[in-house]
Amino acid sequence: MIMPNFINAQNELLSEKIMILKKYDSNHLHRIAMPIGGIGTGTVSLGGIGEFRDWEIMNIPGKNYSTVTTGNDAPFFAIYTKKRNEAPISKALLGPINHADYQHYEGRSVDHHGLPRFRNASFESTYPFGIVNLSDTKMPVKIKMIGYNPFIPGNADASGIPIAIIKYEVENISNTEIDVSISGNIRNFIGKDGSEHTSDWKGDYIPIGAKKNKNEYRSENQFSGIYMYSDEVNKTSPAWGTMALTTPNEKNTKISYRTSSAQNEWGNGLLDFWDDFSKDGELTEKEKLIDDDPMASLSVSKVLKPGEKKTFTFYFTWHYPNRFAWSNSKVGNYYTTQYPDAWNVIKNKFDELPRLTQKTLDFVNSFMGSTYPETIKEAALFNLSTLRSQTVFRIEDGKMFGWEGIMDRFGSCKGSCTHVWNYEQATPFLFNDLAKTMREVEFAYAMKENGHMGFRANLPLIPSGSGINVAAADGQMGTIMKFYREWQLSGDDVFLKKHWSQVKTALSFAWVENGWDANQDGVMEGVQHNTMDVEYFGPNPQMQLWYLGALRAAEEMATYLKDTTFAKKSRKLFEMGSKWTDENLFNGEYYIQKIEVPVNKSKIAKGLMAGMGSKNIENPDYQLATGCLVDQLVGQYMSHILGLGYLVKKENIKTTLQSILKYNKNESMFEHFNNMRSFAMGDEKGLLMASWPKGGRPLIPFPYWSEVMTGFEYTAAIGMLYEGMNEEGLDVIGNIRNRYDGQKRNPFDEAECGHHYARAMASWAAIIQQSGFQYSAVEKTIKFTNKAGNYFWSNGSAWGICEISESKKGYQVNLSVKYGSIELKKFVLENQKMKTFKKAIILKENENLTIELVN
Repeated sequence: MIMPNFINAQNELLSEKIMILKKYDSNHLHRIAMPIGGIGTGTVSLGGIGEFRDWEIMNIPGKNYSTVTTGNDAPFFAIYTKKRNEAPISKALLGPINHADYQHYEGRSVDHHGLPRFRNASFESTYPFGIVNLSDTKMPVKIKMIGYNPFIPGNADASGIPIAIIKYEVENISNTEIDVSISGNIRNFIGKDGSEHTSDWKGDYIPIGAKKNKNEYRSENQFSGIYMYSDEVNKTSPAWGTMALTTPNEKNTKISYRTSSAQNEWGNGLLDFWDDFSKDGELTEKEKLIDDDPMASLSVSKVLKPGEKKTFTFYFTWHYPNRFAWSNSKVGNYYTTQYPDAWNVIKNKFDELPRLTQKTLDFVNSFMGSTYPETIKEAALFNLSTLRSQTVFRIEDGKMFGWEGIMDRFGSCKGSCTHVWNYEQATPFLFNDLAKTMREVEFAYAMKENGHMGFRANLPLIPSGSGINVAAADGQMGTIMKFYREWQLSGDDVFLKKHWSQVKTALSFAWVENGWDANQDGVMEGVQHNTMDVEYFGPNPQMQLWYLGALRAAEEMATYLKDTTFAKKSRKLFEMGSKWTDENLFNGEYYIQKIEVPVNKSKIAKGLMAGMGSKNIENPDYQLATGCLVDQLVGQYMSHILGLGYLVKKENIKTTLQSILKYNKNESMFEHFNNMRSFAMGDEKGLLMASWPKGGRPLIPFPYWSEVMTGFEYTAAIGMLYEGMNEEGLDVIGNIRNRYDGQKRNPFDEAECGHHYARAMASWAAIIQQSGFQYSAVEKTIKFTNKAGNYFWSNGSAWGICEISESKKGYQVNLSVKYGSIELKKFVLENQKMKTFKKAIILKENENLTIELVN
């Protein structure tokens, strides 16, 4: 296979190379905000009409308000056009203001409300690419604005560059030659993180805000631009750092700049810029004023012939080293250890950007060319944006951590919460090295020597001492299944052997006196803190299936390591627990909870239950009881993904999913009562968290019983897909994405307890199910569905396409590797004969393998 030519990052029309997944018309733009930035670096979001919003590059969230500058001082781009012998026209590169934003007490409803704008706008995306289309009958040009940064599965560093790449593709639609200039304009807002803190994290007073910040024009051999820094903002502040706005040096292109503007009183800073730029499209450097947040402007000028298209490229880079996250001590940022400042980011990566862009295109277009339903592609791909949001960060040594989500100005629920992160599948299957660091934190730092794993990890890390004092049954059992997954995908025996004793101890913690399964009968009867933020008393399907899955995963790992005694015990408990679950919790339609009050109300029992739930052990509130829970089969969902088989009777699984659909699906929310949060409203459809079709609803059920949340819906929907309920599963996923349509909600922000909620990345599991993909680097085996089609696959370190075609003789398969490499001894199609190779085959990047499987 021949490598495609590298895309020219400066000249070629990138938009023509992107296979578009989703288009949004002018009525579905208001909520769009697509994060652009690297994993663990923070982001700035591209809005549906071309605006930049939610500047979240300073180590804290900044949703729905500006952490930097607002109104006419917010960052923006503008265009100047001039036909020969005609007056020039200048506009902000923005679409029209939504009517919902017209009213404001002072006439300042949105940023740059007073700038001339384009009349028409639409948005297209195949994440990580966002495209804004702008046009106007008064303008001699049409615009395609592309915002993105590299995203390459298997390469966390290349996907973790603190950069926003911005390309304006300008088409001359007039019949005459025109001059075109585009200017990027941003105030040096270093120090303005939007927080209300008046002290640093040590308690010392630090004034918040910009302070005599400085802009400096620089020119390198390949690019030029403005470097933004501050000598006066306290260098220990999370809001201290550097930024740069740059553009390539190109032939037949003129670059001009300003490092400041007029004194900014009564909007004079913007006025001074506009008068300068709209005169001739070129900028005149100003005498530098003493201004805390001086305005930096960078203009690129070109000439376009009739019908010609040219690209204007800008790079925005940043570097903010002082992350504290949920810590009282600085934990830093991994990305800032790779570059000394924001200027070095572009200097270091400039030559690589064409290759990284091409690889990102390869990923996107390989994915788009696959035989997956559009709704599954959208759900899986768009939720990857969470990895780039402030939900995720990497500390200085590279370990990845995550909030559950983020609120408008702060993180939501600290500690890489195990029972939330149990659900998502994007990280391990796209960046397995990052997933392994999360497992290391769980087993080496968050777990005590007795096996008590705090379901949230504190920072800074302390070996065996970083977990909070509450263990979550679902979280802890899920980490065992996740550990098995990471080992299988990586084949890293050193990783397995290093942590095996801790994995065993984590499972054995279920067997402590007064614990989850104290009598060791394979059933969780004890007090079980869980993802509903309460304690369940007695056996219930949610915890039980996580437990059964953990027993199966432990059995497989123990068998591999020849730990025969532990393997046998895990198997015995699994078989006992599986049988008991079907016989005692299945009511003929779904699995229920049997509330059991602990006999021994010891400190251990109370310690296990300590959380937000009921403290009345005799008559506990917040239970499920006879309810039909939306994710009661979450452990089975995980088991299918890992190839561990059925945890309970197969026929009961499908019946349960049919019951969830029957009893929990709402076709409309108009008649629905909900005393908590609303993530579905009006005529929207969704799966309720719980229902009680046979009666018996507790007076006070678990808190979220009446809500609709996407991560749980995905779990149920993907479970349906695994059981052959294809139409039903796709319908559930489609209903989710219809709620995130750009008009009502942001398509790149599925919320739960916070924006960009981690659980929603469960959506990637639909890709795994549809392809039938399973990969074991341990056994060097790869498996796919036997349905004809093209399937994108990724194991966290490599990815490619599997093309399957069926003939009278059997199957022909073409397996290609687009990135990384894999080692194979066996190739398996579902329910077909496997192909075993005489010796292991190593498929490297851009190599492929053709396999014939005869019936």
